[in-house]
Amino acid sequence: MKVSEKDVLYVADLANLELTAEERTRLAHDLNSILDYIDLLNELDTTDVPPMAQVSDRYGSPEKAGGARFDYAQRPDVLRPSLPHEAALQNAPDSDGEFFKVPKVIER
Repeated sequence: MKVSEKDVLYVADLANLELTAEERTRLAHDLNSILDYIDLLNELDTTDVPPMAQVSDRYGSPEKAGGARFDYAQRPDVLRPSLPHEAALQNAPDSDGEFFKVPKVIER
């Protein structure tokens, strides 16, 4: 599958990017180079290649099994009282009583 300049223009429009004609051409070329390399990698025969070991298995407490090896890295969830809704809206420059009202920042 080749990426055309039309594809680049479509994605640039979705991302709200302004690209010059030179940038569109270069980006299409770069994306096609990446796809060509992926096609080359897909041609490799990996049937006799064993799956890689997980790197995380090298760390943690060896005396524990599975996910318990990493219990030391987790903290217990603590429920703390949150700010009351009225107090959160108290200093808002504009609200509808339920939510903050903010100006629109995305223009298209």
